[in-house]
Amino acid sequence: MDDASIAAGRERWRAAYDRAPKTDRDTTTISGEETEPVYGPPPGSPVPGFERIGWPGQYPYTRGLYPTGYRGRPWTIRQFAGFGSAEQTNERFRAILAAGGGGLSVAFDMPTLMGRDSDDPRSLGEVGHCGVAIDSAADMDVLFRGIPLGEVTTSMTISGPAVPVFCMYVVAAERQGVDVGKLNGTLQTDIFKEYIAQKEWLFPPQPHLRLIGDLMEYCAQGIPAYKPLSVSGYHIREAGSTAAQELAYTLADGFGYVELGLSRGLDIDLFAPGLSFFFDAHIDFFEEIAKFRAARRIWARWLRDVYGAKSTKAQWLRFHTQTAGVSLTAQQPENNIVRTAIEALAAVLGGTNSLHTNALDEVLALPSAKAAEIAVRTQQVILEETGAANVADPLGGSWYIEALTDRIEAEAEDIFQQIKDLGQDGSMTSGLLRGIDEGYFTGQIAEASFRYQQAVEKGDKRIVGVNAHTETIEAPLEILRVSHEVELEQNRVLAERRAERDEGAVHSALAALRDGAARDGVNLIPPMLDAARNEATLGEICGVLKDVYGTYTEPARF
Repeated sequence: MDDASIAAGRERWRAAYDRAPKTDRDTTTISGEETEPVYGPPPGSPVPGFERIGWPGQYPYTRGLYPTGYRGRPWTIRQFAGFGSAEQTNERFRAILAAGGGGLSVAFDMPTLMGRDSDDPRSLGEVGHCGVAIDSAADMDVLFRGIPLGEVTTSMTISGPAVPVFCMYVVAAERQGVDVGKLNGTLQTDIFKEYIAQKEWLFPPQPHLRLIGDLMEYCAQGIPAYKPLSVSGYHIREAGSTAAQELAYTLADGFGYVELGLSRGLDIDLFAPGLSFFFDAHIDFFEEIAKFRAARRIWARWLRDVYGAKSTKAQWLRFHTQTAGVSLTAQQPENNIVRTAIEALAAVLGGTNSLHTNALDEVLALPSAKAAEIAVRTQQVILEETGAANVADPLGGSWYIEALTDRIEAEAEDIFQQIKDLGQDGSMTSGLLRGIDEGYFTGQIAEASFRYQQAVEKGDKRIVGVNAHTETIEAPLEILRVSHEVELEQNRVLAERRAERDEGAVHSALAALRDGAARDGVNLIPPMLDAARNEATLGEICGVLKDVYGTYTEPARF
């Protein structure tokens, strides 16, 4: 790009920066020197290909979505939490908000993730252990007691039964007196990644896609700020993928949901801003920064050039990041504080919009209160002390970072073509569905994971405390343990609720839901909301849908 074009881009950036609101946070170095909000080539220094790098807030958004970077607003400190009962998790949520957390992120227990009630025989021993147990809207009332849902953004990490859980959340907001049209938050809902990596599905793919399409329609029409889909690469990476695979599979899933919205007749410039993303921040510092930068650039180009999005917000890739759980070690667990800090810094330098930092003991159990506080403070140290938030895309223009960004983008584009080639009609959705059915994704991830594990076992990849520097003076950690009493109490309360509710109203609401599920063209959100209002349980709602749609079993492969 010639000098005149670079200078013109700088002027456009400056005009947008001057117009935008900014925080009054100090932006000087620790030595007292003022920093510029962004840096670029000096005048008279043309940079070939600079249009692929650009300026913050300008297409292709490699350097960030906003001209102000974090000077406009910092990333949201959103801690992932959930354990035991709704009452116990409500206490943890209040502590997170009191410690400076800017939003909540709900972790659900395994029965809830699988759409089962706590008293289901298959839930035995799992209630409250890897997250909070939610059986009905009444549990949501308790979960958010004293937390104004009209003011606090809430992310919910759940996919298979995401839609009924969302309905319970909406009912809890109604009971608080909140205007539900103003709710703001994110629901994961990403069923593609369940078949690819995490394996928490309820039905075959098509019924899941129908529910997601219904939710997209409902939110686009009535809850415009709410993001009904958070396309998740996190679980793909945790399953063992490479950075490029994580990026490519995640964005391909996102393209599939764009095609779903278009198939419903939705306006891409209205529904695409409701799509958000969830990435892993792994330990390879520079590769992760490059991954985040490439993600924004790829998404903007595809949404504009392939799917026809015209508005700026429809081309934006907004993403949440969580530090890598798979990088945590049970050996010398205090080292995990360092790993998490490095990964969090990579997410910040890559321009994340919100961030969760793992606690040092999460490799062993749900985080203790002390470990959770350290995790929050890690983000606050980065924000308040390091100067990392003073400059937008501070590593932009680095030969290494730009080469990595280009390489990851090229690898992702190759993978997109492989996925499309799997399909029958040239769409990304067709390729995704066939790739799921034929084991393409699981096979590719397994191969990448195997190669990495071989390198660790040979000592080529060194992990401190595991295969390098193993000498230690560590003492055993005190970890959080969830009592069996949680399950007994949850089941007692659930039985009471069943006894007190209007059974006739419940059966009527579930019958209406079953009838709607069996007919094409019926949006299932309204009858599902009615079921939640009448305290139908998660297991009952999902059971009705299973009766209509059946269940899914992954084909055996050898």
